[in-house]
Amino acid sequence: MDSVVRLQSRLKRQKGIESIFHTIFLIFGLFSIAFVLFITVFLVISGVPAITKIGIFKFLFGTKWASTAAEPSFGILPFILTSVYGTLGALLISVPVGIFAAAFLAKMAPGPVAAVVREAVDLLAGIPSVVCGLFGMIIIVPGVRRLFNLPDGANLFSAIIVLQIMVLPSIISESETALRAVPKEYEEGSLALGATYTETVFKVTLPAARSGVLTSVILGTGRAIGEAMAVMMVAGNVANMPGIFKSVRFLTTAVASEMSYSSGLQRQALFSIALVLFFFIILINLVLRKLTSKGEIK
Repeated sequence: MDSVVRLQSRLKRQKGIESIFHTIFLIFGLFSIAFVLFITVFLVISGVPAITKIGIFKFLFGTKWASTAAEPSFGILPFILTSVYGTLGALLISVPVGIFAAAFLAKMAPGPVAAVVREAVDLLAGIPSVVCGLFGMIIIVPGVRRLFNLPDGANLFSAIIVLQIMVLPSIISESETALRAVPKEYEEGSLALGATYTETVFKVTLPAARSGVLTSVILGTGRAIGEAMAVMMVAGNVANMPGIFKSVRFLTTAVASEMSYSSGLQRQALFSIALVLFFFIILINLVLRKLTSKGEIK
């Protein structure tokens, strides 16, 4: 009888503890939602007035940004195109390299080799942005200048190289995790049907893990389009229409480079740029999440 009472008492304590932790996690979750809503409302309130004053067409499709001129212009099309081209260029390089590297680490590399490479990838992921920018400014920018015989190596191409270095660790780590999570039965069934191990990895395991791989692309895209410091150091930070070997300015660097001395309409326009960047990130996440949901294993 005493044992039954003790058991009931223990169950009550466990339920009480679970209830407390459930409440704590709920509060933290609500705080996260509240912060996102607060940021959204803040950006909308701060960014809409400048778009209204300038005109949404002139703001989004204007090709000239001269915020401190006697007759200022606030066209951000060069920044939008630069961010799009830079992100796509970085993903074009890092996605295939990252997926192949993840497949090698997860399914083909010997244990000691995989452990060393995995540690290197984790270390690369932890390097601060400013260090990546410094590496790009000292190594990549002069190298691009000499390789292509350019007057200045600080351009969109250098920014793409730096961005793909920064994006690569996220894609490798998340893709490797997704590949390791695929049930062994999938591979065993493929091998039993006569497929080679390489065919099994790329035609069975990788398609089965496409949901996790797309998640890694989402993380990489967010890292690339939201980066400011590193690209500011290697892209030239000039408000030109984008060209592969032209000095350019990204949406993020436009805000970071002028916010410290801005005022009036210029400051409001910088908040509008942040609002445009915010909606870009939301749109990209929605599209990729939709693709991810279609790729989930049923």
